[in-house]
Amino acid sequence: MIIGGWQKNSFIDYPGKISCVLFFSGCNFKCPHCYNPDLARGKPAEVLEEHRVYDFLERRKIFLDGVVLSGGEPTLNKDLFALCAKIKKMGYPIKLDTNGSRPQMIAGLLAEGLIDYIAMDIKTDPWNYSPLIQKNCDPEQIFTSIQIIMQSGITYEFRTTCIKPLVDENVVERIAQRIKGAMLYALQQFKNFGVLQPEFFEHDNCKYDHNELMHFKSVAEPWVQKCIVR
Repeated sequence: MIIGGWQKNSFIDYPGKISCVLFFSGCNFKCPHCYNPDLARGKPAEVLEEHRVYDFLERRKIFLDGVVLSGGEPTLNKDLFALCAKIKKMGYPIKLDTNGSRPQMIAGLLAEGLIDYIAMDIKTDPWNYSPLIQKNCDPEQIFTSIQIIMQSGITYEFRTTCIKPLVDENVVERIAQRIKGAMLYALQQFKNFGVLQPEFFEHDNCKYDHNELMHFKSVAEPWVQKCIVR
């Protein structure tokens, strides 16, 4: 397991909680707009030893309300179960950020009661993940993760970064239909700096403005319990 960085205090990553965010190195997706390119490539700026993380979390119990596992893609790590168990033993609730590519891992974490909140990114219509998101991607893995999360009984959200040409009105509607009845669907603004593939954005205006995002929100709202724009 490679913990490739952390944010010791975050007020936004775990809704309603002050959290510590742990960033895991390595990802099986290659999203052009990834804002953690070094982590995605498996080349973190620093590597944190696990005992250092545990010591910090023990000391900060009176200040922190939760821990966020982000990436990269945390579910690629076979030792994630042990890490979650240690953090839960300290009394922290855990939020998992995931791309949904490993449904069996998500199901296992849920079955052992190791996750309290899940945020899953849906990059575009899963049938369109290949080749930009992942070569030869199996959309059924994404669909299975969606189903597992929606049936989990814990708090969750799905989120989509709205970026041209990966996302448009029709894509938003198809995703919303796929997650029909979901607790929360967040439409996120694209920020074009420090991304994994800057060349992808050289010639086109890939960003939607606020009014366009609000229109996407109106498209998604009939299908989910709550839709927001971030």
